[in-house]
Amino acid sequence: MHTSFARRLTAASLVTLTAVAVLTGCASGDDAPATPPAHIATSPAGPAPSGAAAAPMRASEPVRVRIPSAGVDTGPILDLGLAADGTVEVPTVAQADRIGWYTKGVTPGETGPAVLIGHFDTAEGPAVLKNVAKIRVGDRITVTRADGSDAVFAVRRLQQVDKGAFPTDEVYGDTAGPELRLITCGGDLKGGHRPDNIIAFADLVR
Repeated sequence: MHTSFARRLTAASLVTLTAVAVLTGCASGDDAPATPPAHIATSPAGPAPSGAAAAPMRASEPVRVRIPSAGVDTGPILDLGLAADGTVEVPTVAQADRIGWYTKGVTPGETGPAVLIGHFDTAEGPAVLKNVAKIRVGDRITVTRADGSDAVFAVRRLQQVDKGAFPTDEVYGDTAGPELRLITCGGDLKGGHRPDNIIAFADLVR
């Protein structure tokens, strides 16, 4: 039986994530190549994909992520933990073409919410999730794992939310089955930064 992410966290650490989970930020400098505003058509919460739920997989770290609808095929995957100040790590500007996995949670395919983080853009220009607005409910996200298996997720819900109202419990809280969270930034630039987070909630389908 796999231990879900919420059970690995203390109450105190969940409170900390409330303040820091929104820091998966993206920004553009004045001289950076133009990036279109990141907006999505937020979808209401929907049912899990039809059919029998996919069985949880054994733990195996992610090595590659493919999102055909957003033109994403990237690897190796970065390991992201907590920085010295307790904030969630994010890819650096130099790693803007890669996606990171939050290692304090479960691996993709295990029971619980596996969390992937990538930039929409940076001061250097468009980044790995620049086409996040093309993702739709039902689209597949395939995570290749170190053991050679693929964990395939179907997007169930898309949400764009102000970083000050980040839904920490929904993103990091316990789940009954294997799920995925893909997080980036969105909204029109304000002071060189994107004010929102865009979150894709997905369920394991095979």
